[in-house]
Amino acid sequence: MPQPDTLAGVDFTDNGPFRRSRRDFLTGTAGKRAAGDDYWIRVHRRAMACRFEITLASQDAGWVPAARTALNDIDRIESELSIFRDDSVVTHINRCAADRPVEVDDELFDLLDRCGQMYRATDGAFDVTSTALSRCWGFLQRDGRVPPADVIASARACVGYEAVDLDRTKRTVGFCRSGLEINLGAVGKGFALDRVASGMRKIGASHALLSAGRSSLLAIGGRGLGWHVDVVSPRRSETVGDRLLARVWLRDAAIGTSGAGEQFVIADGTRYGHVVDPRTGWPASGVLSASAIASSAETADALSTAFLIGGAELAERYCAAHLGVMALVTPEDRSSTLVFGKHDGALVKTID
Repeated sequence: MPQPDTLAGVDFTDNGPFRRSRRDFLTGTAGKRAAGDDYWIRVHRRAMACRFEITLASQDAGWVPAARTALNDIDRIESELSIFRDDSVVTHINRCAADRPVEVDDELFDLLDRCGQMYRATDGAFDVTSTALSRCWGFLQRDGRVPPADVIASARACVGYEAVDLDRTKRTVGFCRSGLEINLGAVGKGFALDRVASGMRKIGASHALLSAGRSSLLAIGGRGLGWHVDVVSPRRSETVGDRLLARVWLRDAAIGTSGAGEQFVIADGTRYGHVVDPRTGWPASGVLSASAIASSAETADALSTAFLIGGAELAERYCAAHLGVMALVTPEDRSSTLVFGKHDGALVKTID
């Protein structure tokens, strides 16, 4: 059986103007070409139903072994967090926590605690207990449908982070409501990227671009203006013919983007995206795309979901109260992207 690190691939790409397209919301590129950079090295592996990737400049080729080692930790994280694995820790919690408290390790306990803090800070827009709603709308099984009103009401009765009981002394998780389930999909990729970045920084890596799938990206360092990231939406091209919403340059910062470009259901001429508002039981509406820039990928991912649900009003209020966070919110009417807040490691140029 191969060792874990042999599962990670290494690609070499000519350094020209290099652009990695992201079919949905994010496309990451290098910002300013540095002297001596002849090609890009992309170390990658599949996990969490997406491609995790670390991009290095050729002059940083010495960090490739460390990049492969850092990616190894993702398998462990997925085995703990995935609700699609019968033997994962989160599945065990969902199965047992309504009957008795479940003891978890410090890493998972702290993650759940931060999810609770985010729930309260976003007025419930970010809620990892909304699993029942995603299931009743069919989005969990990628079989979208509009459920009857009574089914939505029953699912809503199973939702609400206030029913999660975290015992800090015993490090246990309990549910105060039967039928409640947690799903860390909205933060899992960002959480994993932060762990990978920590591994890279420990060995002295100072210039790397990390990505998970189509929506999560974290920049370590950044030469010149920083790592160049294009925020795009396929839905915007339906009317204006251009997917580009904003150009962003990142230095030691992360960006997460949420939208409903891939999973949705259309009923009676209305388009329902896969991100469900836990406060109403209905898919979020009014926002075409929402991005958040923060120092951690976990925070950026969580906030992008919250801002897609809560819209510009929540984004503006949150950024005013939390220094070091930026929000990019594009209304569904395809008007210009609104920018709130400030992050010292981010430069943003919106596209009209």
